[in-house]
Amino acid sequence: MITPIELVIFDCDGVLVDSERIAVRVQVALGDALGWPLTPEEVVARFIGRSHADIRGQVADRLGARTAAIWSEQFEERHRAAVDSELVAVEGISEALDSITLPTCVASSGSHDKMRHTLGRTGLYERFSGRIFSASEVTRGKPAPDLFLHAASRMGFDPAVCAVVEDSSPGVQAARAAGMRAFGYSGGLTPAQRLTGPGVVVFDDMRKLPGLLSGH
Repeated sequence: MITPIELVIFDCDGVLVDSERIAVRVQVALGDALGWPLTPEEVVARFIGRSHADIRGQVADRLGARTAAIWSEQFEERHRAAVDSELVAVEGISEALDSITLPTCVASSGSHDKMRHTLGRTGLYERFSGRIFSASEVTRGKPAPDLFLHAASRMGFDPAVCAVVEDSSPGVQAARAAGMRAFGYSGGLTPAQRLTGPGVVVFDDMRKLPGLLSGH
């Protein structure tokens, strides 16, 4: 018999806020400007779901530490400006959150400052205030399980009763490594086939999430 879900852990970017499209566009532009041409598909495969430190490390390996620092600084500036002018919540997420009665929290590769900004711009911050966890709080980011295990521990739940809602391959891998059930949202930029795996429920409409969590 499957143990009922008791805690739902949400990723932030691409799951709660539709920020991945902005991030990909900015990363492609920076790659063109700084010497690492990348297609949008390559940015999704390399960067989406990864921590800020991981992405900076990838850029440093390719272009050197100095360029990586410039890349990182310019990304923060351009991303923040784009968020201020165009960020919206993921379609259907507000309806889903209204229908989910289980305890919830956020566990994201993004920094707390970034989440305050993006969740605040979309009116979602207060829904999760005090229950937001960042990869900056753990040693290893996704696809390691550390962040999700940290969130579950802080919330007071065993990993076996937790469900993770993710939109990236590293995020789904992290959820599975943590011994949690994974729900892969394919309505964003990551193709469904990159989210599939043993025990992963892949779905493309956030309005379906409450029913999926309850097994319907």
